[in-house]
Amino acid sequence: MFAICKKELRQFFSSLTGYLAIIIFLLLSSLFLFVFPDTNLFDYGYATLDTFFELAPWILLLLIPAITMRSFADEFKSGTYEILVTRPLSKWQIIGGKYFASLIIVAIALLPTLIYIFTIKSLSTGGIDSGGITGSYIGLIFLSAAFTAIGICCSSFTNNAVVAFLASAFSCFLLYNGFAAISGIPSLQGGWDYVIEMIGIDFHYRSLSRGAVDSRDMIYFLSIIVLFLFITRKKLLNR
Repeated sequence: MFAICKKELRQFFSSLTGYLAIIIFLLLSSLFLFVFPDTNLFDYGYATLDTFFELAPWILLLLIPAITMRSFADEFKSGTYEILVTRPLSKWQIIGGKYFASLIIVAIALLPTLIYIFTIKSLSTGGIDSGGITGSYIGLIFLSAAFTAIGICCSSFTNNAVVAFLASAFSCFLLYNGFAAISGIPSLQGGWDYVIEMIGIDFHYRSLSRGAVDSRDMIYFLSIIVLFLFITRKKLLNR
């Protein structure tokens, strides 16, 4: 599993595309936080990273599918998957290697954003909400882990990386914002709206972002991760 993980990391960073994806993520988040009008913290007047944590899921919605789209799609297309399954590896080890490699890449992309904390702390005349920021980062990590599992799953259904990217981005969008949008339908108000909203990722991400680290939210994200990795395994077994 670790050999697969290292291979995936080496393959991702062996081309300019890998670095470019991370740079674009950092550039966009920095521009929205410090430069663009109406969203930057200078116009907002408060030392807070709320803008970043509201925007980050939407950028990750495109970044993570770009990272995971080649995980299995390229293996199927080039015929190297047949060679891979002849190795003394279980399906879980193959999936785990690719999953953790993608998750490490996402973590590398998020790591430089910790500089934002020191930046707003130096700009603040008072204190900052350390608990809220910590909870938001925990939520962002769990969100990234869930998106990564979805991306790996979508990649296992096709040998076309572009199709895998589109399917993954759509699935992540649907699970992140789709249920919240459905719960806003007037006919559902006062009834099933809250239950439907709870199914979506956005509900649990916002809960963690408030600084209240609830075990129910963590269990939800772990359930999403296990579900999509299990679907990936079933798909690989059927090939």
